[in-house]
Amino acid sequence: MVKKIVVIGPESTGKSTLCEALADHYQTTWCREYAREFLLQNGTRYTYDDLLLIAQGQVLREEEAVKATEALYPDGSGVLFIDTDMYVMKVWCEYVFGKCHPYILDQIAIRKYDHYLLCNTDIPWKQDHLREYPNLAPRQELLHMYKDILINQSTPWILVEGDHEDRISQSTAAVNSILP
Repeated sequence: MVKKIVVIGPESTGKSTLCEALADHYQTTWCREYAREFLLQNGTRYTYDDLLLIAQGQVLREEEAVKATEALYPDGSGVLFIDTDMYVMKVWCEYVFGKCHPYILDQIAIRKYDHYLLCNTDIPWKQDHLREYPNLAPRQELLHMYKDILINQSTPWILVEGDHEDRISQSTAAVNSILP
């Protein structure tokens, strides 16, 4: 089976950059975050129900990426890097709306991964019209929410921090530790 590595964390912590670099390093595929596409098409004034649509789109995108990776590595030796999962959707729903869609919670219960890479807030925030939290305090609050989730689940995880090269080094060490 394909090893699935999820990269999570607050906005502007280098998740997409890390996924792309790791996919390049391991010569494999990565699953892009669906929320970005959704917000570009529908605008940034999202609702609670929009987050359900984003979650459903993310799950579909992930399933397609798993199939594509399995096709590249029919022997099951492939690695897939996933930018965002249902934990991100749970935190987003709860942080903004104070509640979470049952669909997201159900997906958390059934989806299985091999490792999490949690991106720290120690890199500068980059302006992007889709981003909401330029101040460090909310980003750190969100980071603590992610840590709480990861501590209370069974999939291995690490906190990835430092500059780009440090993050690649930490991440590849973690990924290599679970590869046959």
